[in-house]
Amino acid sequence: MEAGKILIIAGLTLVVAGIFIHFAGKLPGDIYIKRDNFSFYFPITTSILISVVLSVLFYLFSRFFR
Repeated sequence: MEAGKILIIAGLTLVVAGIFIHFAGKLPGDIYIKRDNFSFYFPITTSILISVVLSVLFYLFSRFFR
């Protein structure tokens, strides 16, 4: 039963992260360089924001499902 809860939490977390990434797009602070034959995109702000959200979600889930 414990493995089932973990899989449900992991699935819901991935769904929330996927929805966030889909609708967030490019945030201010993300590095985007576009030149003639080269483009570079490093989503640093998005990565930090996703990390904070996932950390809070995992903390809350660990508190409720103990």
